[in-house]
Amino acid sequence: MVVVWQLSGLALVLVVQGGSNDSAVQQRLGRRLLNTLTCLGPCFIKLGQALSTRPDLVRRDWLDQLTRLQDDLPAFDHQRALATIEEDLGSPAQHLFASFPDQPVAAASLGQVYKAQMLDGRWVAVKVQRPNLEPQLRLDLAVVRLLAVLAGPFLPLNLGDDLTAIVDEFGNTLFREIDYELEADNAERFAQLFEDDPTVVVPAVERSLSSHRVLTTTWLAGVKLQNREQLRRNNLDPTTLVKAGVISGLRQLLEFGYFHADPHPGNLFAMPGGPDGYGCLGYVDFGMMDMLSNDDRLTLTDAVVHLINKDFRALAHDFVRLGFLQPGIDLEPLVPALEEVLGGQLGESVGEFNFKTITDRFSELMFEYPFRVPARFALIIRAVVSQEGLALRLDPEFSIIRVAYPYVAKRLLAADTEELRHKLLDVIFDAKGRLQLQRLENLLDVVGRDGGPGDLLPVAGAGMRLMLGREGHGLRQRLLFALVRDGRLHTDDLQTLMQLVRRRFSPGRLAGDWLQVLST
Repeated sequence: MVVVWQLSGLALVLVVQGGSNDSAVQQRLGRRLLNTLTCLGPCFIKLGQALSTRPDLVRRDWLDQLTRLQDDLPAFDHQRALATIEEDLGSPAQHLFASFPDQPVAAASLGQVYKAQMLDGRWVAVKVQRPNLEPQLRLDLAVVRLLAVLAGPFLPLNLGDDLTAIVDEFGNTLFREIDYELEADNAERFAQLFEDDPTVVVPAVERSLSSHRVLTTTWLAGVKLQNREQLRRNNLDPTTLVKAGVISGLRQLLEFGYFHADPHPGNLFAMPGGPDGYGCLGYVDFGMMDMLSNDDRLTLTDAVVHLINKDFRALAHDFVRLGFLQPGIDLEPLVPALEEVLGGQLGESVGEFNFKTITDRFSELMFEYPFRVPARFALIIRAVVSQEGLALRLDPEFSIIRVAYPYVAKRLLAADTEELRHKLLDVIFDAKGRLQLQRLENLLDVVGRDGGPGDLLPVAGAGMRLMLGREGHGLRQRLLFALVRDGRLHTDDLQTLMQLVRRRFSPGRLAGDWLQVLST
C-alpha cells in the first residue's frame, strides 16, 4: 500500500507539473523522482537506473538526477544469509568453509558479498541473495506495470503510451539478474572469451558452492578503480588500466557481441600484472549481461567509420538499421542536426570527442526527432557512459573515442575476417566501384595520429598479406576494376594510391614506429 501511495503521488505531481518550462521546477521534479525511487527499495532503484539510460523516454533534467542512483543498501540480517546458504547448499556455512565472516564486505540492492576461506585454503567471494527477494520484486513490478497502464499516456515522457513494454523488458532483465545460476554461466562464458587476453582477469566459479541464490567465485585481490593516487601507490598505472577497460569493452561489443552491462567502479578491480607490468583489469558481478546480433555489431562498426569520415547521411541510415529510427522516415532534416551534434564535437582530433556530452545533446535531439532507444541498446548506453565516467575520474584527459577510433580503424585495415574484408571494401570503394582514397587516408590518419606506439607495423603487415594473400582476391579484383574504367587505365588514381602508400608506410616511418615499440 505504501508503494502504491508514494508512486501515485509521484505520478500525479509529474502529470501536473511535468510540462512546465521552468528549469527549477524540472530539477525539483527530478530530485523528487530520485528520492522516491531510493526510498522504495531494490526494484525501484534498478528501475531508476534503467530509466537513466533512456534519453528517448526521460527529460534531460530528470536524467541528471537518475544517474545519481546508487546500488548500495544496508546489509540484511547475517543469520538470514546463513539460513539461505544452508537451504541452498545443504549444509551450514561452517561445514562448507574453513572460515566464514560475521559480516559482509559489501551489500547491494539484490544481495551481499562475504569474503570466506575454503577448506583447501583458497579465498572466495560468496554472494547471498536478499531474503524473499523474488516475491517482493514480482509484487513491486505488478504495481509499476499497473501505474504504467493508467498514468503512462499522461506522463511527460517521450512515447509514454508504450511504457508497459519498457516495464516488461525491465522485469525480464531484473529476473535474469537474480538468477545466480545464470550469472555463473555468464561468468564462465566471459572468462572463456578473454582467456587469451592478459589485460583482463575473471574470477572462476566454484560450482559445488553455488546455487540459484548463492554464488561463490574466487576472490580477486585488487584495488577498486576509484582513486588515482591509491592506484599509483600500488604501482598500478591509471591510464593503462583505463585503456584496458575501454579496449575490453570494444571487444565485447564489436567482436564478441556479448558484454558486461554494469562496469561501474564496484565491479572493476585493478590488479598487478598485465602485458607490460602496469596492471590488468578484474571483472566481477556478471548478473547484468547482454548480447548483440552480428548485424548490430557490423552496423556499429559502420557507424564508427561513418563518424571518422563525417558521413552523416550514412550515419542516419545506420540509426535506421539499428532501430533508433523507423524505416521509411525522411532523413534529410535529420542529417544537418546530426552534423551539428556530432560534427562539431570531433574537432581536429578525435580526442576532443566526449561521449557524455554527446549523450546529453542527443537526449535533447530525441525529443525533437522521432528517435527511440531500442531496448537492446539501453544497456549498451549505460555501459559506455559508466565506462567513460570511470575513465575520466582516473584520467581527466582521457578520451574514449581516442581509443575506439584507432581500434576500429586497425580492425578494418587488418581485415582478418571475411566480414571485415567486406566492410573494408565498402569503405574504400563507392557504389560505382571507384576508389575513395580520402576515406582510406582518414583511417590511416586515425591510426597514425591517435593510435599508440607500434600501431602502424601490424597495419602494414596486414596490408601486405591482404594485397598478396589468398584472402585479398576480392580486394585485388575491385582495385583492378577501379583502375581500369571506361576502357582506359586511370593512372591518376594509381599515382595517388602509390603516393599514399609511400607516404604512410615509408621505411623511415616504420622504423620510427618500431623504435617506439622498443622504447615502450
